[in-house]
Amino acid sequence: MHTRDEPDVDAKMLRPATVAVVGRPNVGKSALFNRLIGQRLAIVEDTPGVTRDRLYALCDWRGRVFSIVDTAGIDPDATSADASGFADVTRRQAEAAAAEADVVVFVVDAQTGLHPLDEDVGDILRRKRRPMVLVASKAESPAASSSVHAEFAKLGFGGPIAVSALHGEGTGDLLDRIVELLPPQAPDAGLEGELALAIIGRPNVGKSSLLNALLGEERTLVSEIPGTTRDAVDTVLVRHGRTLRLIDTAGVHKKPEAHGAIAYYAALRSLKAIARCDIALLVFDAMIGVTAQDRRLAGLAIEERKGLILVGNKWDLVREQGEFSQGELTRVIGDLIPFARFAPVTFLSAKTHRRLGSLMPVVNHVSENLDRRVPTPQLNAVIRDAVLAHPAPAIGGKLFKVYYATQPATHPPVFVFSCNDPDLLQSHYRRFLENVIRQHFDFEGVPLTLEFRPHRERASAE
Repeated sequence: MHTRDEPDVDAKMLRPATVAVVGRPNVGKSALFNRLIGQRLAIVEDTPGVTRDRLYALCDWRGRVFSIVDTAGIDPDATSADASGFADVTRRQAEAAAAEADVVVFVVDAQTGLHPLDEDVGDILRRKRRPMVLVASKAESPAASSSVHAEFAKLGFGGPIAVSALHGEGTGDLLDRIVELLPPQAPDAGLEGELALAIIGRPNVGKSSLLNALLGEERTLVSEIPGTTRDAVDTVLVRHGRTLRLIDTAGVHKKPEAHGAIAYYAALRSLKAIARCDIALLVFDAMIGVTAQDRRLAGLAIEERKGLILVGNKWDLVREQGEFSQGELTRVIGDLIPFARFAPVTFLSAKTHRRLGSLMPVVNHVSENLDRRVPTPQLNAVIRDAVLAHPAPAIGGKLFKVYYATQPATHPPVFVFSCNDPDLLQSHYRRFLENVIRQHFDFEGVPLTLEFRPHRERASAE
């Protein structure tokens, strides 16, 4: 087995750029974040049944993809309600955000005006020398919008961009400015012919131990203390002539903000690892089973349209108890994560290497499925038979009709349906069509994207 280390710059180029929204408490950071990801940016639609904390989103503006982070409430160590307590919290937030982000959005309040804490945050960001955009939020009134330039120019960052998260005014200018300041984007998400695997999961479930087992040597620190790994660590492995990039990540807590600024940004790096991988290996403790945190991570991987494999670690301990078989546990896991039933489940022990050899064949199979393309005639024959056998229910006397389907993209697979009216499509019928595709074609471990577009000729005639 041959391994080699890649320069740090490779990992930095591979990940999406990061934009952190920073500012003192109650200036409108979260409102601005929600406005950007909810209406002005194209993001992957929510996965049914998945609770996602609104602290991170992978976004696309004018063709440029980046991750945006809301830093509100990331440090609970502030038990004091006095001004000095808030000052310490805000300074720590600004320090952590500036150290991690490629661009910082510094938010001030146009209604209350310049505050001493704004000056403190400005001094911190100035020392960090990160590209920065000054934003005056809550600029709903013309008076507030016109006065912000003179007031906040004292910070030394020039005139701010006045925005209203309530009405969406100024957000387009803000996003244009952010994209201008982002570092150059790598032409490809990864190296040609390379398969990137992100090892994700809750703290202390054996992620680093699994990486070491796959490498056959100690390459990352293994400890019984939760939270040992704080950075996403890339290791490139050549196995049977194939290049694999293994991304070990910090564990993601259910509420990372409850563990301080460092844990918060460690969780962010884990989420960015999902964004830049091909397949996510979600490691869970087979002795405990799937938890709410595991479901959240599975949902994030699906939202990012990544291949997904569920890896039950500590199988040696489960075998000692002998209470459940693999099939029984797999069925239980499917019930706990119904939206990820397409993901294969494998059990192993990173410590004893029991069933370790079962993992890579599953990885190879999911990798093949990511690039699987269904011939158009074959696809349409299957869809036509399914629609004829089970037509969509009428809505207001109108029937949803599918005319034909194509698969224009792979990695991940995308299917486009030409129909009479996408608004007539109901969610359960969308799931029916996806299940039809999965029943006839092997897409195990791969999320499918289904798009529905009106047939122009038919739509104009009707």
